[in-house]
Amino acid sequence: MRSPWLNKLSVILGPRPPVSWLFLCVVSLLALITVFGSSSSSSFDSVTSTWVPENYKNYRRLKKQAAIDYFELRTLSSGASRQRELGFCGKERENYVPCYNVTANLLSGFKDGEEFDRHCEVVGQGKWCLIRPPKDYKTPLQWPAGRDVIWSGNVKITKDQFLSSGSMTKRMMLLEENQIAFQSDAGLTFDGVKDYSRQIAEMMGLGSDSEFLQAGVRTVLDIGCGFGSFGAHLVSIKLMTLCIAGYEATGSQVQLALERGLPAMIGNFITRQLPYPSFSFDMVHCAQCGIPWDKKEGMLLIEVDRLLKPGGYFVLTSPKSKSHGSATGTKIRNMLTPLEQFPEKICWSLIAQQDETFIWQKTADSQCYSSRKQNDVPLCKGHDASYYQALSPCIIGPSSKRWIPIQNRSSSSELSSAELALHGVSPEDFFEDLQGWKLALKNYWSLLTPLIFSDHPKRPGAEDPLPPFNMVRNVMDMNAHYGGLNAAFLEEKKSVWVMNVVPVTSRNMLPLILDRGFSGVLHDWQLFINLLDCENNFLI
Repeated sequence: MRSPWLNKLSVILGPRPPVSWLFLCVVSLLALITVFGSSSSSSFDSVTSTWVPENYKNYRRLKKQAAIDYFELRTLSSGASRQRELGFCGKERENYVPCYNVTANLLSGFKDGEEFDRHCEVVGQGKWCLIRPPKDYKTPLQWPAGRDVIWSGNVKITKDQFLSSGSMTKRMMLLEENQIAFQSDAGLTFDGVKDYSRQIAEMMGLGSDSEFLQAGVRTVLDIGCGFGSFGAHLVSIKLMTLCIAGYEATGSQVQLALERGLPAMIGNFITRQLPYPSFSFDMVHCAQCGIPWDKKEGMLLIEVDRLLKPGGYFVLTSPKSKSHGSATGTKIRNMLTPLEQFPEKICWSLIAQQDETFIWQKTADSQCYSSRKQNDVPLCKGHDASYYQALSPCIIGPSSKRWIPIQNRSSSSELSSAELALHGVSPEDFFEDLQGWKLALKNYWSLLTPLIFSDHPKRPGAEDPLPPFNMVRNVMDMNAHYGGLNAAFLEEKKSVWVMNVVPVTSRNMLPLILDRGFSGVLHDWQLFINLLDCENNFLI
């Protein structure tokens, strides 16, 4: 007995339905399966999407912003600026640095060393052009080989300059036909960098320089770093060491340090503060750096005090003099005499002296500031503005909420909830930022794999080749926020250092970045856009 619905179907189609109708039914059935299958897949996707961590919403925002930025760049590249082809700059522009123009500064009346300082208000004439690398430029060697051997054609140092050099760091260089080699730790002599670093540690009461971290020293500002040998050694023992040196029209300590893959930037101790907030570094080091510490009524030492965290160290190594009766020996004594008296006025104490090396420690006792004498350096009042402001004649006391001794600070880049609260950052926001950048870095690394590991290709997701095959050594984060990209590099154990740039127009998170043990700097991107408009220069 047939079912009722089959009887109705027989009435409609007849006792034997045509083959075409049967074919149509089969096609319709397949279409229905496809539709329901895709909808069920969409339903599954919607269910599984709820498992995506909320931490990654920051990364999605970054992807959206990156797409917008890319569209804007494409629009600009196809605009009027592409109507004419830009020529190359002349050789005289090879060492061009915005805001550093010695000739223009001299014509404007700057002298006594100020002509080498940063003067963005002095604008020179220029043209639209592309800066090209030196004639004999070669791709730097991969890290860490590039730390010890660089191509001589990539830096501005002549054979005569090398032969006339006599400082500790320069004596460690070997000049070959087209390379400059730096002796490794295994080849250091008694007065080499490794022994010098150990001497400093012992003067601080430590067993060796491997105990710097235990003593609270994680970040070092190396003033007038020479050729970067001391910084290279400190980097090898996991200290973030930033080299700063004055602008040089021909040749540059900063250029050579960067060529070696070391953190460095131009910075002068002349008339203005460096672009770092107060309490930025655990140690400030000066070995034959040429700074007249006894001049300007002690304001250069006051600037060091501003940069040092409570409990931090100032290490000064003066030039050697064989004869105490010589003019050099007299000059050194004249400089050191005020240094024996002035530090007490800013709550420093001389903790050790050995040969030509002196070590002062900034007090970690807040009571020192209340028990000082009337003629001591006064305490500052008001906000700490630290973007190339004039040198200040006052010191910052313990009233600042960031006045925390280095021995009491976190020893890792992961700050505690209490430390984050000092910067007005919630732990949730901080964690979300890190997770977003960890995911972003994995995507960046996969996309850049063919370029970074061009000689040693790998599949995305596979293990990275071990150093020295890593082609990327330094990264500039133009809007660093909390320094999340830097932290992600560290967690992934990439041999990369990051210059974390905090725009002056954004919320100032540079104190937080420096408290994490990273390098960073304040910068005004809009100022340099204006400079390009004024100078009519286009620099790449």
